[in-house]
Amino acid sequence: MQPLNVALVGYGYAGKTFHAPLIAAVPELRLAAVVSSRPDAVRADWPQVPVLADLERALADPAIDMLVIASPNQLHYPQARASLKAGKHVVVDKPFTVTQAEARELCLMAERPGGPLLSVFHNRRWDADFLALKALLVSGELGPLSHFESHFDRYRPQVRARWREQDQPGAGLWYDLGPHLLDQVLQLLGWPQTIYASLSKQRVGAQATDYFHVQLGYGECQAVLHASCLVSGGAPRFSLHGGLASYVKFGLDGQEECLKRGGRPGEAGWGADLAPGVLYRQRDDEALSEARPSPSGDYRDYYRAVALAARGLGANPVTAREACQVMALLELGERSAREGRRLFCLPEA
Repeated sequence: MQPLNVALVGYGYAGKTFHAPLIAAVPELRLAAVVSSRPDAVRADWPQVPVLADLERALADPAIDMLVIASPNQLHYPQARASLKAGKHVVVDKPFTVTQAEARELCLMAERPGGPLLSVFHNRRWDADFLALKALLVSGELGPLSHFESHFDRYRPQVRARWREQDQPGAGLWYDLGPHLLDQVLQLLGWPQTIYASLSKQRVGAQATDYFHVQLGYGECQAVLHASCLVSGGAPRFSLHGGLASYVKFGLDGQEECLKRGGRPGEAGWGADLAPGVLYRQRDDEALSEARPSPSGDYRDYYRAVALAARGLGANPVTAREACQVMALLELGERSAREGRRLFCLPEA
């Protein structure tokens, strides 16, 4: 089969670092065009790929099969909507939209029979540590889970002049890293019963949220999602405690850092996790620990699945309905922080 022709919309951090190299690395897809106001930056990296000045040119091109929306968050909804109306398959970078209402509208459009594919780039499902954690929970080795904690911490003490850190809808750490942590916990534990969130602006001159600490209630189990821009190190990525064992994992998946350095998907060591998690048990008053290596992660698996789903040969790897759930929790978290109280999470319709 001929590869699907993909137009990448936006060549900022997400488009340049993630989407362009991943699309180019999947044989079932072809990076056929980039829509960008920075043509020189695109041509420096992809000299053979045409650069289009606006989205309308990509939508009007019958040779373009798929649009990948990697523009600023406020543009996700109007650009995805226009792309679906033009009959193009669509991938939207996270967060899906900036409001739950926008997400629901796109979700309804995507669920019309015979319509194009709509998928959301929740790539952290293909992190090495997440794959290890998923397998561990399926095995039941931890026993009944009492505590789940997921951190995505950084040390970025200086506020930078970019839209992600400005006071505007969809900006800030909660909408940047929150979707990753929320999607992962939804995949592992399902829909929570309650949410209690603290969102803050901690750095000098911060205009948008740069810290969050969110507690999700799952009956007797509590899940904590945490991110900060002022952590120099020392915090685990995951820590889980159950009736039979505990599991602690340090270090972030290395695929993003590899891509930032100019590495390419599939090169030697791609997706390998060099910091195994540790499983802790108590046996006859003796503390036992065991290193648990992770399988290799691979963000290409998301795009491989998208290519198959667009041809009707496989399931959508991240559905719009799943992304709508993330949007619902993002808004509930904002409301909880604003009102300073725990909220019930009503089941999503």
